[in-house]
Amino acid sequence: MSQLLNIAIDKATAPGVPAVSAQGSAPAYFSCRNIHSYYGESYVVQGVSFDIREGEIVALLGRNGAGKTSTLRSIARLDDPQMKHGEIWLDHKPLHRMAAWQAARNGVGLVPEDRRIIPSLTVEENLQLAQIEEPVGWSIERLYEAFPRLGERRQQEAVTMSGGEQQMLAIARALARDVKLLLLDEPYEGLAPVIVHEIERILEDIKKLGMTTIIVEQNAIAALHLADRALILDMGQIVFDGTAQEVIDNAELRQQYLAI
Repeated sequence: MSQLLNIAIDKATAPGVPAVSAQGSAPAYFSCRNIHSYYGESYVVQGVSFDIREGEIVALLGRNGAGKTSTLRSIARLDDPQMKHGEIWLDHKPLHRMAAWQAARNGVGLVPEDRRIIPSLTVEENLQLAQIEEPVGWSIERLYEAFPRLGERRQQEAVTMSGGEQQMLAIARALARDVKLLLLDEPYEGLAPVIVHEIERILEDIKKLGMTTIIVEQNAIAALHLADRALILDMGQIVFDGTAQEVIDNAELRQQYLAI
């Protein structure tokens, strides 16, 4: 059942309080437990908690500045924002105790909004670099089968490709690792409709494979059609947790929190 959540920040988790140590693993495949993150003094993630079942796709939605990207970056254990309190578990492993490279090695695959294609390297070299260390995910040939455009451009310098092709490469590079949790930050942003449809096809294929995924996307309707569940953030706090269909069907909710 969906929930409109009234969040009260406990005194023990007020700004500046050090993170607590974990006391045993959470039961869900993926869990965030009361995470609080900051850019300097700016308090951007304010007590976010949620669980995800294995194979579930969750759309993390909200207006600009609601804390969506900051939540993804906290899960991926990047330095900014700094997570000062809370626990993050993936397959019973404590991501909150890990640096970003350790979280990646334990199955977190982040496709950032800026894609971070490595200059001067070809498409294939970008993919090969992702597989330098274990654990390896999809083979490069399998990636070319899933992303035929990349196969056609394998020897092309990656940064000279179109924005849509670079987005495909960013997703393929994540899948080149052994991903347990795929984090997609604005995968459709700035892309032509024909490319958006192609990215959607790829993500539908990933969904059929049962890969646990969190997608942040301003095109909320597109994300909701892909997702099983929806979380809505407002000012760094979760205000809705329910099915994707509930958000599609609730125009008042969309207008209040998503302006659509």
